[in-house]
Amino acid sequence: MKPAPFEFFAPSTVAEAIELLETHGFDAKLLAGGQSLIPTMNFRLAQPGVIIDLNRVEGLSYIREENDNIVIGAMIRQYELEKNELIKEKLPLLHETMPNIAHPQIRNRGTIGGSLVHADPAAELPSVMCALDAVFHMTGPEGERKVAANDFYMGMFAVDLEAEEILTAISIPAMNPKSGHAFLEIARRHGDYALAGVAVIVDQDKKGICTNARIVYLSVGDAPVTAENAADVLQGNKVDEALIAKAAKTAAEEDIEPESDIHASAEYRQHLTEVLTRRALETAFSRAR
Repeated sequence: MKPAPFEFFAPSTVAEAIELLETHGFDAKLLAGGQSLIPTMNFRLAQPGVIIDLNRVEGLSYIREENDNIVIGAMIRQYELEKNELIKEKLPLLHETMPNIAHPQIRNRGTIGGSLVHADPAAELPSVMCALDAVFHMTGPEGERKVAANDFYMGMFAVDLEAEEILTAISIPAMNPKSGHAFLEIARRHGDYALAGVAVIVDQDKKGICTNARIVYLSVGDAPVTAENAADVLQGNKVDEALIAKAAKTAAEEDIEPESDIHASAEYRQHLTEVLTRRALETAFSRAR
């Protein structure tokens, strides 16, 4: 199929793009990598009257270190995150996640900003950003606004982004070199949307006591789901197999409320969550040691 007719604009600055958004309002859509937008337009599930292409906008594609943060321009291609040495060194959880996203052809065009704003609950990057305590930088007519990743996601395909705003950058605190991390997901085939997935970051002291735990899921709710109850099971306690198993069971029974669909039942997603959480925690704590 072909998309419905639309007007096309290719601004060269963020200010021009914002002006176009102000002019055309909800009838406009921003084009970043296009790996989600273009298919929905071709099927006419989305029929925007105006497309604003961000690919020629200056200053949105970079990866740099600022103080203790890694700052990523919203138009960075996903494959660049996958290959970047600074990401590998300072944000190993993000580096480990990237090969799980779709296929190389998709990552060659897809952008970090496009995936984060699209807010597909089965996408990997939103959950990983929540685990990493990322901060999103939006620019609009009133200037720049910052929102924590954990506050950005409001539901399925719903985010805290005004119609006239553009996500321009993401800042992420560099991970503690002594932290343990892991990312795991289960899909029917590699590159398919995951039936369930988890991002984990943990810390423990010299006595083996867990001092911090972040566990965030994808594809088990309408948005990234943080396992607060499971984290409470871990924090302040000596880590062993029994504790990890208890945390995994708690996550599956108390932290998530998945729904059934054509791909998997709610009960199966709970089972996957328990198994993935146990494996991810085992890997993360072994790395933390």
